[in-house]
Amino acid sequence: GHWFSDPVPPSHAGFSTGQHLSDAFAQVNPLKKVPALKDGDFTLSESVAILLYLFHKYKVPDYWYPQDLQARARVDEYLAWQHTALRRNCLRALWHKVMLPVVMGEQISSELLAATLAELDVTLQVLEDKFLQDKAFLVGPQISLADLVAITELMHPVGAGCQVFEGRPKLAAWYRRVEAAVGEDLFREAHEVILKVKDTPPADPTVKQKLMPGVLAMIR
Repeated sequence: GHWFSDPVPPSHAGFSTGQHLSDAFAQVNPLKKVPALKDGDFTLSESVAILLYLFHKYKVPDYWYPQDLQARARVDEYLAWQHTALRRNCLRALWHKVMLPVVMGEQISSELLAATLAELDVTLQVLEDKFLQDKAFLVGPQISLADLVAITELMHPVGAGCQVFEGRPKLAAWYRRVEAAVGEDLFREAHEVILKVKDTPPADPTVKQKLMPGVLAMIR
């Protein structure tokens, strides 16, 4: 199978060159969005659907997506919440702080950036109070898909230079547990591109024109 990764790290997805808008990519995902997966003749879009497909296809430890009904429901609860909450606000922080001004050449007012970061801060508090609470991981004593998805989203504002874990010792300790559970080397490899996102070169003007409608829809 082939995995086409998140749109934000441009060197992985060809984002700044508009690779995901090509006719070839449309054969994998007609919506011309990433992530997308091609497994033989089977294609699939949407990150959560892809993760669940991979979980069911490959034999992985139960704790990632527990068989226990209520434990699995907690993972599902987080996955349902995050898409319009943590994911949205992490992406907005990345785009307003780095991608729009640096890559797309679009000025972002200090007021808009401040409002975006304030909204992210509120969402981080919900992540702590509603989901993490006093547990080791988001849904219990072991890591799950919920933690994997959450940490991936949080690395977007981290890559943009936001001090996401500053003043949040509980969330910072959770971050260290997730990193240890995944393995430091694999964790570093997985986030290598997003942590260098500030070095992304400016987008070509023609590509920028094609990208902007989708970008604005994504971060609205």
